[in-house]
Amino acid sequence: MPLWLAFVVLPVLSGQETGRIQVVDAGGEVRGGFQVAADDRWCLVWNHSVTGFEVRDCFVHRPPHMLLEYSLQPDFAAGLGHVEGRGEMVSDGEGGYRIERIDEVVPGGVLRLRVGSAAVDHRIEHGAGTLSLSPDFAHRRMEIRYVSP
Repeated sequence: MPLWLAFVVLPVLSGQETGRIQVVDAGGEVRGGFQVAADDRWCLVWNHSVTGFEVRDCFVHRPPHMLLEYSLQPDFAAGLGHVEGRGEMVSDGEGGYRIERIDEVVPGGVLRLRVGSAAVDHRIEHGAGTLSLSPDFAHRRMEIRYVSP
């Protein structure tokens, strides 16, 4: 069974009002997804392509939107950093930083991504489930979409 099929069965974690997060390939085919209730959280996680450390962009479902809630970045490496006025940068307590309270609506409910190589290991973490996108979709475009009920 392909990994993305197993991902479809992740449970709703909380709340009542649900939506759906879908992983969609460049051809428009839904390749996986999961339900989200109000205030459910999930993260897009990857290994930085230059330094190799883990980066996390974490989202929350606030009906009727998907919001970027915070980002965890261990260093100011290429392509990373804090933009003044976009959240608050605080120490992560381990030498890196966390950008909190970004609370930015994902435009159109669609996050576009070019999936990285196996070394980058783009993955989605939600509750007890993890979907690694890189093994099947490395170097391909994908979308992570929020679909309201």
